[in-house]
Amino acid sequence: MDSTKPLTGELNDSFDTLMVSSGMESRQAQNAGTETSLTGWKDLPMELLLRIMSIVGDDRVVIVASGVCTGWRDALGWGVANLSLSWCQDHMNDLVISLAHKFTKLQVLSLRQIRPQLEDSGVEAVANYCHDLRELDLSRSFRLSDRSLYALAHGCPHLTKLNISGCSNFSDAALVFLTSQCKDLKCLNLCGCVRAASDRALQAIACNCGQLQSLNLGWCDSITDKGVTSLASGCPELRALDLCGCVLITDESVVALADGCPHLRSLGLYYCQNITDRAMYSLAANSRVRSQGRGWGAAKSKDRDRDGLANLNISQCTALTPPAVQAVCDSFPALHTCPERHSLIISGCLSLTSVHCACVLHPHRAGRAILSNHAY
Repeated sequence: MDSTKPLTGELNDSFDTLMVSSGMESRQAQNAGTETSLTGWKDLPMELLLRIMSIVGDDRVVIVASGVCTGWRDALGWGVANLSLSWCQDHMNDLVISLAHKFTKLQVLSLRQIRPQLEDSGVEAVANYCHDLRELDLSRSFRLSDRSLYALAHGCPHLTKLNISGCSNFSDAALVFLTSQCKDLKCLNLCGCVRAASDRALQAIACNCGQLQSLNLGWCDSITDKGVTSLASGCPELRALDLCGCVLITDESVVALADGCPHLRSLGLYYCQNITDRAMYSLAANSRVRSQGRGWGAAKSKDRDRDGLANLNISQCTALTPPAVQAVCDSFPALHTCPERHSLIISGCLSLTSVHCACVLHPHRAGRAILSNHAY
């Protein structure tokens, strides 16, 4: 719904009529020789109702409005594409079940919870009715089982963004099946999904989801180099990968990512203590190879800023030495250790305090960057 689009003359007349009559006597309004009459709120034109709902911006009002009458329910069911129930403190599962059949055109749905409420029956209701769903947030849904993933696989095959972080009951078998049906996934958050995120699941993701751009595997501590190398070869469009707490991975994973994912912008390796200098030199070397291959010339620095690593977390990677990390920082101008643009995170690595970005040597660069950021 576009709230910035000016109301048509007919809608203006309808709204004025409604405000004056307040649901009592009808009022006639002239609009190019035609008459518009309203007998109450139920007579609101569909377009005006949707415009009002978009201006209100409160999903609770939208839900209440859907229960006014059949006309309003149908209008909102066709017109509302984005809905969040994260504000619901109690009985979220019952609410989802009661609403799913009313909002069949949803494309974005947030069911993030402060405390566990959602159950499989609620997710199954969404899958049964919301077949156009593109983005779904189920984070912190500790009560959900594999039933939910199987339901989504069957009912919501067009998902592009799925957040199931903290859903520790899901198995890798269910995740494998989901990826076989939802092949358009671009963003997937599996942080804390210790049973679902396995090497087997990563191999399925690599096989089925070649468009994947963002993947969070934080604290999925059973993952090994086998899974990450499969991911690197099957998902060349990866922009962001979080491997924080994946304690079993080694340099092999980072080397594979450096070779297979040229668009990687963000890499989290917090507490991956098997990572050594070899991984850092591999990242730096691949940056130089790609820059030479494209023949960047005078625009080299600008392009590398846009295309290379912009965020790297190597906190608690205690095996790294300053020369190797400095090589990475020098190879990717978007990485910074200066306070204003802190994107190379090295906390917990006392040996790396001597690593510095170019802004330390050329403070005016940092100043220009700050002014540029404020300009937007």
